[in-house]
Amino acid sequence: MKEYLNYYEGRKVLVTGGAGAVGSILVRKLLELKAQVIVLDDLSSGYTWNLPQNEQGLLFVQGDVVDEVDLKRVFNEEPQIIFHLAAFFANQNSVDYPEKDLNINGLGTLKLLQYGVMYGKLERLVYASSGCSIYPSDAPMPFKEDLGASMYMGTPYQITKMLGELYMNYFYKMKGLPISKARFFNSYGAGEVPGQYRNVIPNFIYWAMQGQSLPITGTGEETRDFTYVGDIVDGLLRMGYMKEAIGEAFNLAAGKEIKIIDLANKVNKFAGSDKEIRYLPRRKWDTKTRLLASNEKARKVLGFDPIQDFDYGLKETIQWFDTNWDNIKDCAKFGPGISSAVRPVAKENNKESLAKC
Repeated sequence: MKEYLNYYEGRKVLVTGGAGAVGSILVRKLLELKAQVIVLDDLSSGYTWNLPQNEQGLLFVQGDVVDEVDLKRVFNEEPQIIFHLAAFFANQNSVDYPEKDLNINGLGTLKLLQYGVMYGKLERLVYASSGCSIYPSDAPMPFKEDLGASMYMGTPYQITKMLGELYMNYFYKMKGLPISKARFFNSYGAGEVPGQYRNVIPNFIYWAMQGQSLPITGTGEETRDFTYVGDIVDGLLRMGYMKEAIGEAFNLAAGKEIKIIDLANKVNKFAGSDKEIRYLPRRKWDTKTRLLASNEKARKVLGFDPIQDFDYGLKETIQWFDTNWDNIKDCAKFGPGISSAVRPVAKENNKESLAKC
């Protein structure tokens, strides 16, 4: 086994947002590596059924990164490594609820850092940032880590993700906290339940599997750098171990452009849907018609090597939907607002589904 993977055996690792899309896959991998894992998650967009059940070495704490009692509870376990994935996700959600976004992404990150300093025993704190958010719309592509950040953000989520990076820089430079910043690009894969404020891939799969037409906001020629969750988790584990990662930011990206129309056609094909694609107006804040990241720095410093073929990753994600369909159907949330243009599937909320979600 590679050295950076051996490192986690027996170590105590706190994963905030550990019941979410990336978090749940990271937790499973850490348990496989025989780490002792503490998960802090308020279940606003995570699910306990997404985590291993009755797993030795896993402590789940339902709580909030803003809550002092919850933070004391998890720091009482004396974590050595923290992966801070908890966030108020994402762009449209933050537009609709900017105060919640600032509270969780801003104050929650600050409090976690303060506890990290007070505790004083952290070997590493890895922060999940957003490369899709912080780079300027007119920056040359592929985006590289040494680009300056935009001063004109399109959503509160983009503002608070940059705020998190600034707090990380401060606590590294002024408090000596060993932090590292992971800039995610369009993660996809098992673990993400569809919903009004979720990413395009789980929503496309959900609608295609129910025979609904897929809505594209824009022309379909827009591109994104879709990165498989397994590759992102591998990058996070490298960042949590390698000393060269301390104080640095890394793009965790596939380094490939995929057109949204091509994505929609692939999802329809793999899910067995023949419905036509619909086109809707682009959202006001969605100013980046192309996204492509450079992963050169992560490759050189971390040995990061995203290996997952996009088609294979999509098929694996659809397989996860098949396996977990009952849970997904109960927990998918599509409410009024920006997603009202997309017809939600009516479902009856019973006590069992409410407890599950």
